[in-house]
Amino acid sequence: MSVDEDPATDGGLLRSVRNPEDVKRMSAEQLKVLGAEIRDFLVAKVARTGGHLGPNLGVVELTIAMHRVFDSPRDRFLFDTGHQAYVHKMLTGRQDGFDQLRQRGGLSGYPHQAESEHDLVENCHASTALSYADGLAKAYALRGEERSVVAVVGDGALTGGMCWEALNNIATAGNPLVIVVNDNGRSYAPTIGGLADHLSALRLNPGYEKVLDTVKDALGSTPLVGRPMYEVLHAVKKGIKDAVAPQAMFEDLGIKYVGPVDGHDEAAMESALRSAKHFGGPVIVHAVTRKGYGYRPAEEDEADCLHSPSSAFDVETGKLLAAPSVKWTHVFRDELIAIADERPDVVAITAAMAEPTGVASLARKHPDRVYDVGIAEQHAVTSAAGLALGGMHPVVALYATFLNRAFDQVLLDVALHRLPVTFVLDRAGMTGPDGPSHYGIWDMSILGVVPGLRLAAPRDAATLREELREAVAVTDGPTVVRFPTGSVATDLPAVRRIGTPDGDGPGGQVDVLAESARTDVLLVAVGAFGQLAVEVANRVAEQGYGVTVVDPRWVRPVPTELVTLAAQHRLVVTVEDGVRAGGIGDALAKALRDADVRVPLRDLGVPVAWHPHGTRAQILADLGLTAQDVARDITGWVSSLEEPIDPVRMPADGNPETRENGKPAKGRGSRS
Repeated sequence: MSVDEDPATDGGLLRSVRNPEDVKRMSAEQLKVLGAEIRDFLVAKVARTGGHLGPNLGVVELTIAMHRVFDSPRDRFLFDTGHQAYVHKMLTGRQDGFDQLRQRGGLSGYPHQAESEHDLVENCHASTALSYADGLAKAYALRGEERSVVAVVGDGALTGGMCWEALNNIATAGNPLVIVVNDNGRSYAPTIGGLADHLSALRLNPGYEKVLDTVKDALGSTPLVGRPMYEVLHAVKKGIKDAVAPQAMFEDLGIKYVGPVDGHDEAAMESALRSAKHFGGPVIVHAVTRKGYGYRPAEEDEADCLHSPSSAFDVETGKLLAAPSVKWTHVFRDELIAIADERPDVVAITAAMAEPTGVASLARKHPDRVYDVGIAEQHAVTSAAGLALGGMHPVVALYATFLNRAFDQVLLDVALHRLPVTFVLDRAGMTGPDGPSHYGIWDMSILGVVPGLRLAAPRDAATLREELREAVAVTDGPTVVRFPTGSVATDLPAVRRIGTPDGDGPGGQVDVLAESARTDVLLVAVGAFGQLAVEVANRVAEQGYGVTVVDPRWVRPVPTELVTLAAQHRLVVTVEDGVRAGGIGDALAKALRDADVRVPLRDLGVPVAWHPHGTRAQILADLGLTAQDVARDITGWVSSLEEPIDPVRMPADGNPETRENGKPAKGRGSRS
């Protein structure tokens, strides 16, 4: 159905949009109706699936204007971060996919190359789009292609250091590039009216710059008077502009600035973007928007304007439909407050994640002991190092996926100096709907090479509280406490605890969760897999085999008690919610080799690959990390060891016979 044939009164304008050309043909009145329909659509769809609501409600008119001014996909759009690209998806023909937004087989919550030619970069971590845009604009210039590059960057992303590194290079290169700063955090009102529009157009007129250069050259040739006079005239020009718009910071970098523009005025956004498009160099268009705009529950949500409801919610109230449950984050939050009440040296740092990581509650009680550094993980870690050098014990609370960005700082700024910094990694392991960029599956592997670092993986609320306290008691190096997303399972008490505490820190004790008179299998359960491992032991016992289930508690470095226990069993199996390469299974296999313990080992974990989005349960099932799958695998493996294995005659790789015609199943591996 064409736009002309579709009356704007029947609610069908959005349904008529199958590509950006449909939007270009709309009248000003139709565009207003379209914006309202988009907001209704966003609320209705996200209310069923969860997702990023607030940011997308705020960029409706901005995105419409972009698609009317530029020609996607020839002109390239880069969203930083990609969670504000829902409206872009609608205007590029993907409305039907919103019924399964962030669900298995449905639309990704971020730009996704496989979904559309209009998506270029799956940049789901913040502060990266300007660097992509810099390189892309340089490539088009070198190839002689006249194509626009448009990067949409939130004011929050501008707190990230990469943005400023990119801006410096963008200014130096001088290539055509439009940077839309989506500012939904400013308190000042946008500059509107004819004078502001006139000055914006004037600043972007290439002839204006040529006149300035001519005047500068002419006055510069006049001794004594010329140069001072030019500086006076230039100062007057800047003074006029500064009185109208706060552009000085960007123009001092050498990048033209337009704004502030009302980001909810589609016509004003179009005017600014058209001027920027034709300028011929880098331009910043400063759009002032309101997060959650047009949906009262989002506008009135003081915490984050309904930034990202985790699940279905009531459209009328914005309240989640699911009954509240105790989350891992809640347990950490409450215990951190209790520790801080007892210890004035404990402080918290986060990177624009105060509410999601739980440290906002500590900030409300001890406001002078919590630091939100913005989207600047590298700075967060080294600032924590400085706090530790100054006698404090910082707790750095991040999503597990975001610690990847600060590995160098963990290694050389914290660990090298043996500083007592505790990293608390929320959303560790498979997190599900947000997709591969947000899976916290890398930390146990990459942190395994950091000398002196100790890493704990609690299995329940009780061990989270216990291990957090052990972590902040360490004084001679970094500690890490990681836990998954979602609700905490029922506490799983240990049958007994073996070993003695290490004299110089946590570790040295292993919890036995289940044991049998037979010592066929040692099942090492990492973190939240404790419950699964106990169920596996019960299933395998039905087949006549005995399984000892242990939780190492502190998995890095490998407890010596695990090596001792392994030597007493015929098969060792590890199960972890992290990548297998360099994971806990790898580390234990090395420890066994070093101790000359030749028991076969199988490691179950996440293969090194890009795994599609879906629920955590779906992804773990795909990987064979369910109680039924693991029990079946262990039964098959141990049954192949019916005859005692002579260590002298064991195969060089120490592997028992693998299933599936000699090939390990995905998510599985063997070592000795």
